[in-house]
Amino acid sequence: MKRVAIESNLSSLQEYLSQQGFQVDTLDASQLNAGGETYAAVVISGQDQNLMGIQNVAHNSPVINAHGLTPQEVMKRIEQM
Repeated sequence: MKRVAIESNLSSLQEYLSQQGFQVDTLDASQLNAGGETYAAVVISGQDQNLMGIQNVAHNSPVINAHGLTPQEVMKRIEQM
């Protein structure tokens, strides 16, 4: 099961990915900064490209900008990683 962190305002995407068998955590920059968690992907809404400093700390996990993507397209990108 792939584990992903998703920005809290993407609740419909969180629900969709959970239904598809992903372990979904709400994005928490303090966890990412601590370096203790590794995710298959970190999904952001794209409203702020550097949300909470994510671009600076997500070097261990790819960041997916969900802006303009369907939940299916986001899932496909996660699965390709």
